[in-house]
Amino acid sequence: MLKRILKSVPCAAFSGLATLLVSLEPAGAANGLGQPLPGQIGLQLAATPVAREIHQFYDFTNLIIIAIAVFVLLLMLLVMVRFSEKRNPTPTATTHNTFLEVAWTVIPIFILVAIAIPSFKLLMLQYSYPKPDLTIKAIGNAWFWEHQYPDHGNFLVTSSVLSDEEVNARIKKGIATPRLLAVDNEIAVPVDKVVHVLVTSNDVIHAWTIPSFGSKTDAVPGRVTATWFKAEQEGIYYGQCSELCGINHAYMPIAVRVVSETVFDDWAAAMKAKDKKKAKEILDKVALEQAGVTNVVQLESSTAN
Repeated sequence: MLKRILKSVPCAAFSGLATLLVSLEPAGAANGLGQPLPGQIGLQLAATPVAREIHQFYDFTNLIIIAIAVFVLLLMLLVMVRFSEKRNPTPTATTHNTFLEVAWTVIPIFILVAIAIPSFKLLMLQYSYPKPDLTIKAIGNAWFWEHQYPDHGNFLVTSSVLSDEEVNARIKKGIATPRLLAVDNEIAVPVDKVVHVLVTSNDVIHAWTIPSFGSKTDAVPGRVTATWFKAEQEGIYYGQCSELCGINHAYMPIAVRVVSETVFDDWAAAMKAKDKKKAKEILDKVALEQAGVTNVVQLESSTAN
């Protein structure tokens, strides 16, 4: 991450500084991976190859934007100083300059080509779907999400935003639970596995979005769109509906818990057996471990008592 920031200092000074300051926070969700931070300027940290390429393209484009802005500013200052009425009382009668006219036509073409090449490469990466290890069907509803697992008996996970009381209860257990992002039933995926997400809607247009995955696609009634990701680090990753869909649009979060393959298999087996209580206990235990709570067994027993 530091290497990427140093490479992009000229093009993203503010976002680079913000990311560097964020990296000094404790590990886990506190470092901006999987969720936003108060006062954050830059993008959420990347957790997938696609998100990493998006960040690089973002930095590269900012470099060009800032270079153009600085050039135009300097040019304006030069014109205001050098060609002021005081310094140049007799204005020139020049109306054409072949070199300048060719330059301001050709240079923008080169700039657009320089932007287009990495842009097309990024689009190819986003829409060249590798063979999936897991397929999930995400269904938008007003105003909650459902996720089906067709590879595992087609069990269904319904996720709704947590109330403030439920958020506080989970925080007391030691589980980091951001308000308006946490849900009652998280979905789980295995780490370092290719996941295809088929997205649709039962009512109006929604959008399935996880910023740290670089995944965003519309959920359209009567149609199936798709996205994919390969999460490279365990943890919790939050997203939201990104298409204005009605009065409770702001209360449609998505929570994806990335776990080891063994934990995922145990969770999926519990869901297939319709043992939702056991499945929730499995993810809660992982959440405590990922939050850095060392003595999970003791905490669970004290909570039960």
